[in-house]
Amino acid sequence: MIDVPLPDAGAREEALTRLDALVKPVGALGRLEELAAWLSAAHGTVPPRPVDDVRVVVFAGDHGVSATSAYPREVTAAMVRVFLAGKSGVNVLARQVGARVRVLDIAVDDDLAGVPEEVRAHKVRRGSGAIDVEDALAPGEAERAFEVGRSTADAEIAEGADLLIPGDMGIGNTAVAAALVAAVLGLPADDVVGTGTGIDEAGRARKVEVVARALARPRGSGPFELLTALGSACAAATAGFLVQGAVRGVPVLLDGVFSGAAALVAREIAPDAVRWWLAGHRSTEPSQAFALKALGLTPILDLGLRLGEGSGAVQAVPTLRAAQAIIADMGLLADLA
Repeated sequence: MIDVPLPDAGAREEALTRLDALVKPVGALGRLEELAAWLSAAHGTVPPRPVDDVRVVVFAGDHGVSATSAYPREVTAAMVRVFLAGKSGVNVLARQVGARVRVLDIAVDDDLAGVPEEVRAHKVRRGSGAIDVEDALAPGEAERAFEVGRSTADAEIAEGADLLIPGDMGIGNTAVAAALVAAVLGLPADDVVGTGTGIDEAGRARKVEVVARALARPRGSGPFELLTALGSACAAATAGFLVQGAVRGVPVLLDGVFSGAAALVAREIAPDAVRWWLAGHRSTEPSQAFALKALGLTPILDLGLRLGEGSGAVQAVPTLRAAQAIIADMGLLADLA
């Protein structure tokens, strides 16, 4: 278990008292008030600090179950270059809110020739095993990837990050996420498997079969054993990123299905880390709904997104900033003439 500090309960109560005293009916700003109190607890001060420096880290990797996707695994390597060119969906959306995007090759099944060394420096392996017939990772690789995620969070925080967002890029991600969620929560494959990148019903049926076979394989019960058997290096790195944000007392905004699955496993490693996480948006993938319910998290937005990359969480940043602004800048009823 990894020890995690607790948010400041006193600051949260002070924030709730202040919110009730603002120039509005009690509770009139709904979820914004909840988020303002949450930020106050996270920052340990009322009002909370502005959420200015937002960092998105996209953990990229391929999976042996990529055949269940509508796209070939070669897309992952191509997308790394798209991120670096600033042309991906999350690049475009992040620029709208002033967030920075970084991509890391954790397990892309390509040498990525010509890609900057800082992108390739943390590579754990090329691709992951096909989880329906073999383990995703070799012994020790899940722990190694987890530490990559932790050190990445530390690096972003050292540069001034106020908010961390985990992004994902990898063909086969949704199948891996479904398997992890099903394994942690004891759910059947058919309940957690969605259409991912847009496969038809026949494709979804094949994906259900793959995930069901993966769940039937022998595995250990610990979080790293689970990541080894059914996860991937990028899932383990994402889990480390989430945990270390909490260890450092920096809020983390989860994205979609992949970060939700990683969060479920991360909670097994650091149970109190969930107190530092928010759910940015609701994915169309069914496994995310199960994961968020188990984590006790309610999505901030529901826009029908299923892109990944951190794109949905980025869209929730203005809402967090609005929550901070109301408690910082609205007037008090007591000050009315």
